[in-house]
Amino acid sequence: MPYIKEDGGRLNNFAVEPKMYTAEPPTNNEKRNYTIMGVAGALLVIGLCVAAFILSSGSQSI
Repeated sequence: MPYIKEDGGRLNNFAVEPKMYTAEPPTNNEKRNYTIMGVAGALLVIGLCVAAFILSSGSQSI
């Protein structure tokens, strides 16, 4: 670990920084998979909202 000694005799400890790298853009296959997962997630949320609405409105008629 890199230490720096200050004027008052105190030691400052600095963390080791990780290596930097550039991110690669997604491939066409990854883009397709992201789209499919997004649509599936949206359908799941919409389905749960519809189910909650149906179940909550059906219990009020009793």
